[in-house]
Amino acid sequence: MDRFLVISPHTEGDCAKALKEIHSVGYITHFDWGCMDGDHTGWLVLEAENAKQALMVVPAVQRHNAKAVKLVRFSPQDIEAMHE
Repeated sequence: MDRFLVISPHTEGDCAKALKEIHSVGYITHFDWGCMDGDHTGWLVLEAENAKQALMVVPAVQRHNAKAVKLVRFSPQDIEAMHE
């Protein structure tokens, strides 16, 4: 499986509703939130088969604003190979 960063933004006005919706699907404690610092976004790193599957943690009504970014880690050897 691949690792994905799920990014789920919402507006300040929708904050309470967005958090309740994430809570209702059981993922409220899996996300890190920027809301208390004025950045109304949730971030979550998880393993999934693909980006579409990763986005399933976001409630359907919020999914159109969310995105999933596939994450990779580079080793020093990977960097060296890039310069060859």
